[in-house]
Amino acid sequence: MRSVVSVLRWPRYPWEKWGVFLHPSQREIVERRYAGTARVACSAGTGKTVVALHRAVRLARETPAARILLASFSQPLADALTAKVSVLAPDTGTIVPRITTASFQGIADQLHQLEFGVRPRIASETLLRDRIMAAASAADVKGFSDRFLLSEWVNVVDAWSIGTLDDYVAVQRMGRKSRLGPKQRERLWPIFAAVRAALQAERYTTWAAVFSLLAARFAGKSTKPFDHIVIDEAQDLGPSELRFFAAIAPDHADALFLAGDLGQRIFQHPYSWKSLGVDVRGRSFTLKVCYRTSQQIRQSADRLLPFVLRDVDGIEDERRGTISVFDGPEPAVVVSVSQADEIAAVRAFVEAAIADGILPTEIGIFVRTPGLVDRAKSSVAGIAGADDMTVNVMHLAKGLEFRAVVVMACDEGVLPLDARIEDAADDAEMDDIYETERRLLYVACTRARDRLIVSGVEPASEYLTDLMAK
Repeated sequence: MRSVVSVLRWPRYPWEKWGVFLHPSQREIVERRYAGTARVACSAGTGKTVVALHRAVRLARETPAARILLASFSQPLADALTAKVSVLAPDTGTIVPRITTASFQGIADQLHQLEFGVRPRIASETLLRDRIMAAASAADVKGFSDRFLLSEWVNVVDAWSIGTLDDYVAVQRMGRKSRLGPKQRERLWPIFAAVRAALQAERYTTWAAVFSLLAARFAGKSTKPFDHIVIDEAQDLGPSELRFFAAIAPDHADALFLAGDLGQRIFQHPYSWKSLGVDVRGRSFTLKVCYRTSQQIRQSADRLLPFVLRDVDGIEDERRGTISVFDGPEPAVVVSVSQADEIAAVRAFVEAAIADGILPTEIGIFVRTPGLVDRAKSSVAGIAGADDMTVNVMHLAKGLEFRAVVVMACDEGVLPLDARIEDAADDAEMDDIYETERRLLYVACTRARDRLIVSGVEPASEYLTDLMAK
């Protein structure tokens, strides 16, 4: 372990190489042959993305004619994978052209155009809310709030491609604490049927419907668009997305490889992969060596999550025993009496990092909402290179890496966000909101390699107490 640290300790090892460095403990997972779908899980910084990246490149090198899909949650993450493929496989003439990197929605958009000749016309959340309210008014159904109906549509009806009353009565509403009996579902179904009919009449669709349509299209085809599929950020795959990737995966060994971290699930309600035919039992692995984030930052961030995370199928990710291969400064948790004091503390942190040789491009500053971005920018205004720093919302921190990270404005009412809590449809969704907000902070904190400051103004977020606990 000492030799690994001495070789890779910053700044001797170029920053871009960190994004593709494969630890010996990961190599066996990358090179193994799997008879069925395989999964790698891990804490942030232990290399799930690196494993996915090396897995895709290895499969491309192993079979010269193979077509590889390397997909991730968003387009920025897919773009980052594209850059890392070029670093790992500079022989672009043979490897890179056969690896397609795309976001989940991006590859669905491409295949939809190839299959049907047009791009899908996606309904916005505002349009969906309007159609649901109109359908509820016409059906004269009482006792259900607009936010409950929208949540039920998004997380149950649309997510699971429910097309009939019988299907709606039978579906298991995972993560939904407000139980609905057959009679209640019969009352609600005309609303959802009317919403679906209205969308079809206006030639709108949803991403869930697009994934479901393509899954049905490719499930019956013997020829698939790719020979191997590698998915990063798999914890945020929805049911329709998982069905889609399973459907476009060929029926042979090493067809589908999933990399994810339950601790970073911030977009999806939990559900059973096995119920959709994706069974990773016996082919699920947990990485335990963290070489991206210092021991001090990792230990602090880990206090936000349970030691053991268990998915709906009962597969456990045991996080105890995870180690980082290098030390660094203790992360700072600062609760200020005013925004001016917070800004001063953040500014001092950033100036000290730059004075110690950290480049502005290696600094990330994250806040909970777009409305707080100006507060973050004001903390570094006038500092040389401030425009080269990444300043953005926490959701867009996923998959990024920095030598120094600032997580600002962690105030009460901001984290967890009051607007989300007020919009919760039921107690179970409220619990899930608290957990996903906690995971969101975890994601933001673990983007840091060497230095981290988390700040807020009194009264601060309750989560900061956990970060400070010893």
